[in-house]
Amino acid sequence: MELDKVFEALASKPRRQILAYLSEVELSTSDLAERFGISAPAISRHLSVLENAGLVSSERRGQFVFYKLNGDNLVNTLTGYALEVCPVGRPLKRESRAMAVAKKGGRHEKDS
Repeated sequence: MELDKVFEALASKPRRQILAYLSEVELSTSDLAERFGISAPAISRHLSVLENAGLVSSERRGQFVFYKLNGDNLVNTLTGYALEVCPVGRPLKRESRAMAVAKKGGRHEKDS
């Protein structure tokens, strides 16, 4: 993994927010676009940078592509620590955690 790509990916506030939100749950581009109020093409560009840096991975399921944090990546471990102390990332991680619990309980708010 090229360190410059990681720093480029982390230099953007929206990308750091996306990483925080993906910390506990897999989501589609449309889920992320809706959550952040950003167009799907803009979210796709951010996700492409994050994937190119090795911070997230994607999986196509039918017509949707789902993204998840690469938890086994050392950089993500360090990012997770930074997001815990970051006042912007902490609430997003709590929201993501609650969404993951709800999905595990069989409740799906959206199937997109």
